[in-house]
Amino acid sequence: MPFTGQPTITSNYSGKVFGEYISAALKEAKSLEGLTVLENIKYKENIRKMAGASLVVDATCDFVDAGTLTMTEAVLEPKNLQINVDLCKGKLLSGWEAEEMKAGSFNRTAPSFDQYVLSYFGELIADSVEGSIWSGADASAGQFEGFLTATTGRFATGGATQIDSVGGAGTTYTAANIIAQLQNLVANISINIYGKEDLRIYMNMKTYRLYISAISTLGYVNAYNMNGDYVPVFEGITIQPCPGMPDDTLVAAEKSNLFYGTDLISDMGASMKMLDMSNLDGSDNLRVVAKFSGGCQVGIGAEAVQQD
Repeated sequence: MPFTGQPTITSNYSGKVFGEYISAALKEAKSLEGLTVLENIKYKENIRKMAGASLVVDATCDFVDAGTLTMTEAVLEPKNLQINVDLCKGKLLSGWEAEEMKAGSFNRTAPSFDQYVLSYFGELIADSVEGSIWSGADASAGQFEGFLTATTGRFATGGATQIDSVGGAGTTYTAANIIAQLQNLVANISINIYGKEDLRIYMNMKTYRLYISAISTLGYVNAYNMNGDYVPVFEGITIQPCPGMPDDTLVAAEKSNLFYGTDLISDMGASMKMLDMSNLDGSDNLRVVAKFSGGCQVGIGAEAVQQD
């Protein structure tokens, strides 16, 4: 359903606008850097999995069928989502944007505001995607099913290895125990993927800060200040900070085993439109419209580890 509520503007307008806009910091979809992104999915994508057993045998002169090759599929079906928002130019005219809009409420808004609104809603979409990737629920409006969602999530239904944190399920992570938590996670990584180049450890920014604090205290490679040259790794495994992950949770998986699907990755912002309704219905409204899609899936669940 379209959102028709008017924005609330809190202003200390004193006659001149600063010329720039700021808003609360958003997470953005940084998790996509640690996932395999599949574009141009119009409906569904089948992620094919192949497992062979006893395929290599002693050579003979005859052709003798041997071994088994099993193929299974995991379905990635992005969910269609949208943003529909009405903005009233009258509210903007009476607020801090008055001088930038020139005389009269029938004029278009300033280009700087157009750019800000489109940029801001693009960040809102990225923020929403970041949250859904890990904790989204398809049954909830504006979300798609995430990896870590209890019971219905991709890991829960895909057979991922789920372990308790050191100290028991739900243990709060601290700088004092984060190393032990990471060691426990690594110890449960399947030997089949341990050492793979694209193996990642996923954690949110709070946990990452605890990790940085612990490693800098230990003076890892004398990097007490963790300068800009430091590459985040633990025991040789690259760390992927993901702002949308829940607290006190770690995930280990190959990047090539975790998938995000959409129609076009550029949908997150490029397909947004701002429509001036004054020429259509005589109103002073601006409409922001955005349509995009998103979904995630795990290829081989048994080769992903979730610790919480």
